Amino acid sequence: MKKTILHIADTRGDANHGWLHSRHTFSFANYYNPERMHFGALRVLNDDIVKGGEGFGMHPHDNMEIISIPLIGDLEHKDNMGNVTVIRKGDVQVMSAGTGVFHSEYNKNPDTDVNFLQIWVVTNTKNVAPRYDQISIKELERENEFYQILSPDANDQGVWIYQDAWFHIGDFKAGKSQTYTFKKEGNGLYIFLLEGEIDVEGQILNKRDGYGIWNTDNVLIKATKDARILLMEVPMTI
Repeated sequence: MKKTILHIADTRGDANHGWLHSRHTFSFANYYNPERMHFGALRVLNDDIVKGGEGFGMHPHDNMEIISIPLIGDLEHKDNMGNVTVIRKGDVQVMSAGTGVFHSEYNKNPDTDVNFLQIWVVTNTKNVAPRYDQISIKELERENEFYQILSPDANDQGVWIYQDAWFHIGDFKAGKSQTYTFKKEGNGLYIFLLEGEIDVEGQILNKRDGYGIWNTDNVLIKATKDARILLMEVPMTI
């Protein structure tokens, strides 16, 4: 039987450090909620706003797939693999932390905020050599349909990670709908609404609401207002 879980935007963890305002869908840092540890392999979904010129200094990660999706502004990335890049709205960045990586993230602009999603997915292959990639997804964009931005296959559309996960984004006009069909049996789908309003088989979601669905093969998603939607399909057992 189909199962669901609803996370209303205002119920997320709220950490305001002045230079950083972060909303945590799942337990992270000083926010701990035993009912919200993860959704399957989806471990972290942070909605971060960083003040101009501020950012995260060099810090380590290992054995985690880390995806960053800028929503507003420019984020400068540096790491100990020699990468120095800027990611902007329309880009997707991925790091397979593997045996260990150090990186920093700073707001490139001194006078405007940057807003980005930081997403962690539990890896299915430990202690790999660390790797970095970023792409522009602007050429992938399609109106009123979901387009893939991440998969397990390096030869497929978008970036790739060491996990049987697929991410899609959809930009839908009010009244438009699409059925999402799961890529792998046993996976779940976490819907995170970036903008607008949608109806997911009777459940209304508003901006920054999250909704997990599993034990089903497909999901009908309809935009009740113009909407931008992030879909994250991940294994439910890790």
